[in-house]
Amino acid sequence: MAAAQNTRAKNIPANNAGWRDATPAAVVLVTGPEEYLGIRAMDRIRSLVRSSTPDVELTRLNAGAYEGGSLAMTVTPSLFGEGKLVEVEGLESMNDAFLADAMKYLLQPEDDVVLVLRHAGGVRGKKLLDAVKAAGWPVIDCQPLKKDADKTAFVVAEFKAGGRRIEGGAVQALVNAVGANLSELAAACNQLIADATTAVTADTVDRYYGGRVEATAFKVADAAMAGNGPLALSTLRHAVSTGVDPVPLVAALAAKLRTIAKVAGAKGSSATIAKSLGMQPWLVEQAQRDVRRWTPEGLIRSIQVIAEADAQVKGESRDPVYAVEHAVTVISTSAQRK
Repeated sequence: MAAAQNTRAKNIPANNAGWRDATPAAVVLVTGPEEYLGIRAMDRIRSLVRSSTPDVELTRLNAGAYEGGSLAMTVTPSLFGEGKLVEVEGLESMNDAFLADAMKYLLQPEDDVVLVLRHAGGVRGKKLLDAVKAAGWPVIDCQPLKKDADKTAFVVAEFKAGGRRIEGGAVQALVNAVGANLSELAAACNQLIADATTAVTADTVDRYYGGRVEATAFKVADAAMAGNGPLALSTLRHAVSTGVDPVPLVAALAAKLRTIAKVAGAKGSSATIAKSLGMQPWLVEQAQRDVRRWTPEGLIRSIQVIAEADAQVKGESRDPVYAVEHAVTVISTSAQRK
């Protein structure tokens, strides 16, 4: 195990999916504020260590409540020679004692020890983080998945890892329904992977998660963008009557309009446009189909009305529901229904 652990990795900053490639080394830094990805990265390293060294000794330390000398005592070679896995959390609040001991340890890591450091963000401990990076040890960067493209890529990768197929429309439907929280999105993927016997479709996702607020919001948006005003308004009124807040409804409409506006002004193949805009190719193809029912004037009018509705539902209007209904009506009539 020592030889593998002490091979210094070339220090290339990890992307958002870097946790999937996390492997044991003498020192591994797991950094970034996305807690779920951090947990998955550390779980993966632990699993790989245990698969190669079943009798490994696991020790967990907290850098904020650290007592001087603890690290040296923990990594001291065992009389029986088993490997050691040391996980240190809370580096973002590390005390001076841990910083001093960790900096010293980096100069000469022990054989048969895997030291995993978890830093959730912030400037505290930057000296140590820079030292780890400069030494060339692996760095797993766990940043929040904010863009839809990142979330859809996450879903696709989860299904690939689980050996299941999911259709493009189902990917977006799942992100729309549960994509606000990454751990919930991962749990939804796991459930569908476990339950599905064939490829997961948008209908499958709708059966499982169609009642979620986010899913309902996009149903309203889809109907409005298709020019189906009656369906959009009836879905909207049902959503409001069941307690759905107007804010996510406006957000869904705005997201749809932004996508169409971006694609409408782009040139090239769907693959080229997808790459330049950071979107999935199938989503670009869908937007290219949708944009055909829009005139430039109708798109501008719709963008203006949704901007006004956004301000109104966030406090500028005494009747936010009316503001959303007005926006839905304008958007529905602006789209040329086919």
